[in-house]
Amino acid sequence: MNQTNGFAAHYGHWGWVVILIVVVSWVLYRFVAPKGWREWAGAGLIQAFVIALYAEMYGFPLTIYLLTGFFGIDLPLYSQTGHLWASLLGYGAVGAAIEMLVGGVFVVAGLMLLIGGWREVWRARREGRIADRGLYALVRHPQYLGIMLAVFGQIVHWPTIVTVALFPLIVLAYIRLAYTEERKMLEQFGEPYRGYRKQVPMFLPRWREWNRFVRALKDSVFPA
Repeated sequence: MNQTNGFAAHYGHWGWVVILIVVVSWVLYRFVAPKGWREWAGAGLIQAFVIALYAEMYGFPLTIYLLTGFFGIDLPLYSQTGHLWASLLGYGAVGAAIEMLVGGVFVVAGLMLLIGGWREVWRARREGRIADRGLYALVRHPQYLGIMLAVFGQIVHWPTIVTVALFPLIVLAYIRLAYTEERKMLEQFGEPYRGYRKQVPMFLPRWREWNRFVRALKDSVFPA
């Protein structure tokens, strides 16, 4: 099979597209569980991102055709062309593998934050308290950080015109949602939450607490 045939054989698998969209969507709505319209708006952006990603990854390579046909960019057409950063820079299969590995690290870390944060929120709601333990002792919004990292990882792994355009919108939507949620938490918990907000960073842990953050991430998903 020559390279062009390998490129063509990689696409047109719409059954896989549907399966992957359903699985990823289930994870999204299982661990994010949107309620208000702002949450649904953020989830809707991620849903659009997921559909665009897998439709191009295994269905129809719209971005590649636009780059080669409309913009006249010369890309080698083979099964790994969709790893566009490597293809555009001319790093070939080795670059594609590195791109996949780096993107995968961000995606896995994001999913761990999403799941670990969900567990702590569930415990806090059951006990009627502020979620301020585990990951939440180090950052105020680990789940939203997880969403941003997972989306960024897919941008590294398999970028498309639509997903790259959606990425900043997703980040902005969840930053705004974080501020909205914090106003509600202040109304509900008052001064205790105000003190928590002063002590704990919003999305990224303090420099000296990264080791503790990594341990908390592991423990939140794989408790002893």
